[in-house]
Amino acid sequence: MHTRVLTGITTTGTPHLGNYVGAIRPAIVASCQANVDAFYFMADYHALIKSDDPARIERSRLEIAATWLAAGLDPQKVTFYRQSDIPEIPELTWLLTCVTAKGMLNRAHAYKAAVDRNVETGEDADAGITAGLYMYPVLMAADILAFNAHKVPVGRDQIQHIEMARDIAQRFNHIYGSEFFVLPEVLIEEQVATLPGLDGRKMSKSYDNTIPLFAGGAKQLREAIMRIVTDSRAPGEPKDPDSSSLFTIFRAFANEAETQAFRSALEGGIGWGEAKQMLFERIEVDVAPMREHYEALIAKPADIEDILREGARKARDTATTLLLTLREAVGLRSMAKAATHASGPVATASKEKPPRFASFRDEDGRFRFRLLAGDGEELLLSEPFADPKAAGLLQKRLREPGGAGVAVEVEGQLARLRIDGELVATTPDYADTATRDTAVERLRGVLQRFATSD
Repeated sequence: MHTRVLTGITTTGTPHLGNYVGAIRPAIVASCQANVDAFYFMADYHALIKSDDPARIERSRLEIAATWLAAGLDPQKVTFYRQSDIPEIPELTWLLTCVTAKGMLNRAHAYKAAVDRNVETGEDADAGITAGLYMYPVLMAADILAFNAHKVPVGRDQIQHIEMARDIAQRFNHIYGSEFFVLPEVLIEEQVATLPGLDGRKMSKSYDNTIPLFAGGAKQLREAIMRIVTDSRAPGEPKDPDSSSLFTIFRAFANEAETQAFRSALEGGIGWGEAKQMLFERIEVDVAPMREHYEALIAKPADIEDILREGARKARDTATTLLLTLREAVGLRSMAKAATHASGPVATASKEKPPRFASFRDEDGRFRFRLLAGDGEELLLSEPFADPKAAGLLQKRLREPGGAGVAVEVEGQLARLRIDGELVATTPDYADTATRDTAVERLRGVLQRFATSD
């Protein structure tokens, strides 16, 4: 079974070396794991909480998408999308809002910190605090639960939000009587590198001490490195590598042999100016090819737009199926399905039979199966298999909780089922679009039923 891992990407500010080493590079390495179904989204709704500058939001989205793609994120292997391209996320946010306890939101760290600052300065406790900041944990829960992510990599300061997402999911499941949501788990990367900035403190936009990753090109990268604060030891005097920001940054890019050589040079008395030049040259080896790719992407924003829209299409295959199920669960059902008495309450429907698989053998000896709804309607016909075990494994995969890698793609008057991009089954060819859409909605409901079952 694949593990679905979901990573949110902040879309404010310009990426710097600290972002690359601490977040971007390890996340991209993790995305290549064979047993991981990786979702990466640009959290542009969240950005609106922090910034009301439309030009900054627009530019930052472009720069950050280009940065991740240039750094090696492969949209063919992962689902890469913008939060704002998934309308199911704000819809789910409202459904979750209606079961979320206000008292829990009162305890959210970001909200409490804002209130504490106001109290310390003699302001009204809620002065300048928006409902967006207050509701941030619910939106974050919707980001995660819309895709039933199993694991969410976060820093320690975000653990509370994952715990809140679990609490909200459990409450929804309890109220509506089924395991609609997988309970997400925190994934903490204990070995994530933290780079010092120009002044020795943690590299952060908050301290204005960052070294740009791509902005300004090689010239600005070198100029920033030359401004890193060092001590007063002159050329010829031994330097202490373990207390040097230069060494810490160098080690984040170099292999063991290069690191030892740089340590020896510092201990041997190399001048700070020469050491900074060595650091620049080593970083440039890694950054220059990525920067070239980044600049090519920035020059063609329409290509980035196409990548993100395709990612949104893949993401919505999952989210749409879940939201259809949730709408049914909370009572937002099609009135065409409601059976009523002439002067009485809605009739109690008889318990629906579960969907089932029907296996058979083609005339050419190969094996197939049909997925049938409880009333016998054919929802899917599988591709043929030479080995009956392969057909059985596919049925087992469709029944796995989580639904990782399963996508329904509408094409003409039918739909195709793909798992990890491979075509595995097809619906009947329907007579018209309305019939097709009704059948596809029913198919997605059945698949979601499998995905959320124990």
